Amino acid sequence: MSITRRSFLRRSAAAAAAFTIAPNTILGKSHGYTAPSDKLNIAAVGIGGMGHANINNVKKTENIVALCDVDWKYAKGVFDELPNAKKYYDYRKMYDEMGKDIDAVIIATADHTHAIITADAITMGKHVYCQKPLTHSVYESRLLTNLAKEYNVATQMGNQGSSDEGTDIVCEWIWNGEIGDVTRVDCATDRPIWPQGLNAPEKVDRIPKTLNWDLFCGPTDLIPYNNIYHPWNWRGWWRFGTGALGDMACHILHQPFKALKLGYPSKVEASSTLLLQDCAPTAQHVKFTFPARDNMPKLAMPEVEVHWYDGGMMPDRPKGFPEGKQLMGPGGGLTIFHGTKDTLVCGCYGQQPFLLSGRVPTNVPKVCRRVANAMNGGHEMDWVRACKEDASNRVKPKSDFSEAGPLNEMVVMGVLAVRLQTLNKELLWDGANMQFTNIKDNEEIKILIKDDFKVVDGDPKFNKIWTEPVNARAFASELIKHNYREGWKLPDMPK
Repeated sequence: MSITRRSFLRRSAAAAAAFTIAPNTILGKSHGYTAPSDKLNIAAVGIGGMGHANINNVKKTENIVALCDVDWKYAKGVFDELPNAKKYYDYRKMYDEMGKDIDAVIIATADHTHAIITADAITMGKHVYCQKPLTHSVYESRLLTNLAKEYNVATQMGNQGSSDEGTDIVCEWIWNGEIGDVTRVDCATDRPIWPQGLNAPEKVDRIPKTLNWDLFCGPTDLIPYNNIYHPWNWRGWWRFGTGALGDMACHILHQPFKALKLGYPSKVEASSTLLLQDCAPTAQHVKFTFPARDNMPKLAMPEVEVHWYDGGMMPDRPKGFPEGKQLMGPGGGLTIFHGTKDTLVCGCYGQQPFLLSGRVPTNVPKVCRRVANAMNGGHEMDWVRACKEDASNRVKPKSDFSEAGPLNEMVVMGVLAVRLQTLNKELLWDGANMQFTNIKDNEEIKILIKDDFKVVDGDPKFNKIWTEPVNARAFASELIKHNYREGWKLPDMPK
């Protein structure tokens, strides 16, 4: 075989470089050595809460080069732990200054800022680990799914139970036909454990000097600061969070979504306790209906209803459930698959699955890839592994955006159903086009701004303040695709 001089020199240079910095595959992790070329340079945005846990799960093997948080008091502990990392308030400045030095980004901010911080990272060609829920709206979920595909980066949503063996076992039992065909699934959580069902505060508090409130509000409207919003309790406020459904459904609905290959729901309806303009209800029930899907070799996929309960609301105890045993599962979550042959029950993250019959399935093929130590860092490290693999043969993490994006669409579409429940009908959903098909052009709703119930001299006094009638179709459209305020803009949807 003839080899040109140029080809020979190029191959020789590549071989020399390979021996200069040997990768782990040559030296082996058992030697306790990680080559400099094998370490990711990771930036983190939103580091005071779950971001701190995510950082701890990767910092032993990777370089944390930049840290960003809008509240430097809340983030101080992490800043102190990683003094060599550059510190920022504004992720955009961090991207501008350190973009060339960053390989990957961990994002654990409030829900409403996930999409824009993640999208900007992806369009820079950075790998992304983003906390759940992936986004605040349906459109944002679709956008991140498509951007991740276009830029071919390694992605992972922070629903660590997707990597846990419990989820693998649930899928394998169902796919093997162990419980027969499934036409109903009940899911529940013990959340919220933060305040919900509240009137918006009227008091304006002084903004702490360590907090950049404008950056916290980010793409949503800048509203007066009140310490009821931050830290942590933002989850219950529609502007910033998605309530108990958004917070926990990515952990609890992922097992039915994956095991039953659900895709887009066709119908949804919801009910709740007091529904307010600004704050999520204290308790909710959402019913999703999914059309029939393609059958598997040992499993038919008929139409299926998936029911969600939170805030103390629970499904009925299934027939045969042990007396005296708490229905709520481990981790504050519950999923019940009602099959034609048996009933499968598991806790949050798919943990501790069992069959109500008491039978333990045997000889079930292990078709799901296992991730070691999933709940204690394995989920993050599986993403790190994927970041380092060549894109042409990368093994996707368990909650890669190709799966996490469609799952999250389902979750936040449930939030839409809750907020549109005063239409008093089952809503028909066109998933491909991200729109409800049975909201009329001239249909209107009123939204409860404030509920000032009081007892005066022993008598109940109801004082409800409503908005003027709002066009329901326009309201739904804004919930599906948010209008960002000036200075904040998402990338265009890939064609």
